Amino acid sequence: MILIAFFIILKEQIEDRFFQELIKKRQNNNSDGVGPPVKLFIYIQMLWYMAPLLFSIAIKTTKRWVKTEAERKEATNYKLKSELQHLHYQLQPHFFFNSLNNIYSLVDISPEQAKTSIHSLSKLMRYMLYETNLELVPLSKEIDFLKKYIDLMKLRVSDKTEVYDSFPLETSGIQIAPLLFISLIENAFKHGVSASKENHINITMTCDKKTVLFIIENDNFPKKTDDKSGSGIGLKNLEKRLQLLYTNKHVFKTTLQDNRFLVYLKIETA
Repeated sequence: MILIAFFIILKEQIEDRFFQELIKKRQNNNSDGVGPPVKLFIYIQMLWYMAPLLFSIAIKTTKRWVKTEAERKEATNYKLKSELQHLHYQLQPHFFFNSLNNIYSLVDISPEQAKTSIHSLSKLMRYMLYETNLELVPLSKEIDFLKKYIDLMKLRVSDKTEVYDSFPLETSGIQIAPLLFISLIENAFKHGVSASKENHINITMTCDKKTVLFIIENDNFPKKTDDKSGSGIGLKNLEKRLQLLYTNKHVFKTTLQDNRFLVYLKIETA
């Protein structure tokens, strides 16, 4: 509309100027000198008649670009959701089978603890199956889930393992993608526990407004090369999900120093 108005005004101004010059020349009866801008007048007339066509082409081109861009974004979002869904479904059986392995090790040692563990696992699986299908969940629910999982894992460790955990009491309504921290805790109990040596696992979470900081420190007891328990799926899954969900909004680091393994995960949730 602005473009059409511009051409209308320009056309009227050129025509007024053209006829003013023409009248002036006739009044002065002067056939010499430079005449009115005839060529410019003709060009403007041609441009005026071409304006609707050019405007129509511009509109169609813009619509086509907008449609193409929308389709591209839709395809990208669909691919992202599909990949995240795949990672989510991959994590559930991984978690379930690892937990069953842990419970199986208790059956002969302590049948009562094994029963308690199965009951606890059923609660954890209920959360994973029915409450983690959303893109975001309250951080408070994730914390409750992590605490229950830690309690479950404590049942299978010996008195030589000391587990310390600290979680915020107030989460300020923070929403976060589900099941981001469970693999880190699972990894700590897998590689940081010994039945013959004193060992410690420290799990700490803090949050400030929209930032969540999660740190785990544990002793390191490397597994044998033929030990395929867990097979590293959990951590690989986590790294991919962080890259997709919190691009340029997270810091994930692991370090090994003095036989202590440290995990640092910082997430900007908004």
